[in-house]
Amino acid sequence: MRELLVDLPKAELHLHIEGTLEPDLAFSMARRNHVDLPHEDEDALRAAYVFDDLQSFLDVYYAACSVLVTERDFYDLTWAYLLRAAGQGVRHAEIFFDPQTHTDRGVAFGTVVEGITRALEDGERTLRVTSRLIMCFLRHLSAESAMATLEAALPHRHAIVAVGLDSGEAGNPPDKFRTVFDRARSEGFLTVAHAGEEGPPEYIWQALDLLYVRRVDHGVRCTEDDRLVDRLVADQTPLTVCPFSNVKLRVFHELRDHNFRELLDRGLLVTINSDDPAYFGGYVADNYIGTAAALGLTAEQMIQVARNSFVASFLPEAEQQQHLDAIDAFAG
Repeated sequence: MRELLVDLPKAELHLHIEGTLEPDLAFSMARRNHVDLPHEDEDALRAAYVFDDLQSFLDVYYAACSVLVTERDFYDLTWAYLLRAAGQGVRHAEIFFDPQTHTDRGVAFGTVVEGITRALEDGERTLRVTSRLIMCFLRHLSAESAMATLEAALPHRHAIVAVGLDSGEAGNPPDKFRTVFDRARSEGFLTVAHAGEEGPPEYIWQALDLLYVRRVDHGVRCTEDDRLVDRLVADQTPLTVCPFSNVKLRVFHELRDHNFRELLDRGLLVTINSDDPAYFGGYVADNYIGTAAALGLTAEQMIQVARNSFVASFLPEAEQQQHLDAIDAFAG
């Protein structure tokens, strides 16, 4: 089963590239860029990876991002992720990045995008991992800041397929960003949003009805509202679920308490992803393996989850079908 779940062709749809910054790479970049981290060494940084909630994680996460300064840094970060992902069966990745985390520190928008996209291009050419790039707005910042970030992104629209919404969910509902998302759609961007992780089911409704999202990132609290579940099933709106993340951030106490099996059994289009794997204890295949073991999921169910990952992707239907055929050949 473990070998199957590692090698199974899969797409990863909920992955923050800044959240793949492993301690060894963080300290290497810190030395290279003469940046002081608030931890003595790699072990001390890893020891800080005990979180009470989303905000306690974000405090560590944003501090570590201070080492990302040059185009080379963003290239190295992305390339390191792609190498790990390719070794865990990822054939397609739709990757979040948070420009405000960097532009607010004086790093140019183009530096961020160009470093990431060069690595993505190399990943497709040499690792055969295709990709899409999704720009997220930090919801704890203002809608005006998000709009300014959208304006900064327009010269780079060829590299960015969609916009999303992440960071601290509590007290920052999707409707705060309705105008920004309207503008983004008018500029041709697809839309996704984090909703229903720490926030209530109402935030999922807002993401659907006000932001017109194509996917809901997380969405696990939808089961608190049966009418919402019925809608998500009827529309087959994908949920990009991150089991290890949900446990690390105390959405669920233990992995065996996670509602992923319920979501799958109720007919939702659910996928498994790693979110911020450097912080949460595993990359995407690790999440597949751990979730299957904790919830008693069968090989057939996990193969369906992998199929869902391509159906939920932004790939054209013909490319989706090629991947679905590859799964059938692999499983057959």
